[in-house]
Amino acid sequence: MIKILGAVFILLATTWTGFEVAKHISERPRQLRQLKVALQALEAEIMYAHTPLREAAATLSKQMPKPLSWFFEDFSKRLSAGHTSVKAAWENSLQEVWRMTALKQGEYEILKQFGETLGQHDIISQQKHIRLTLTHLEREEADALDKQSRYETMLKSLGFLSGLLLVILLM
Repeated sequence: MIKILGAVFILLATTWTGFEVAKHISERPRQLRQLKVALQALEAEIMYAHTPLREAAATLSKQMPKPLSWFFEDFSKRLSAGHTSVKAAWENSLQEVWRMTALKQGEYEILKQFGETLGQHDIISQQKHIRLTLTHLEREEADALDKQSRYETMLKSLGFLSGLLLVILLM
């Protein structure tokens, strides 16, 4: 009886692990879409409403789901404090929230590069930088969707099958 109970626990644990890893892979395309929406909203705030960057970031923090809302909230607070440049506030906020996202190093570099141009140019140039960043993020999203379609079901199955193998070896 104890062997069967232990086998069930092992199978449940490995299956759960496989599903958690697969969830992380499926979160990346979703967060990339949300990031693209956030940048489009930032573009609209800058271009049409002529909203200051600090206020635009505060507005985005209320509209976006977590963890992006945390990023824009932190960015807005750092800009409100006024002790740092826009570039430094963007980069520090990015570093602060990055570990809570499912995004990869490529997206980090794209956003870091975007932060270097943020607030440095006139409205038209800023719009061009936002569009360029959106183009790069679309490429990353296509890659993320490809990896999701390839590996998500495999990881779920691998979790269950590795647990099954472990149970068979221990019996």
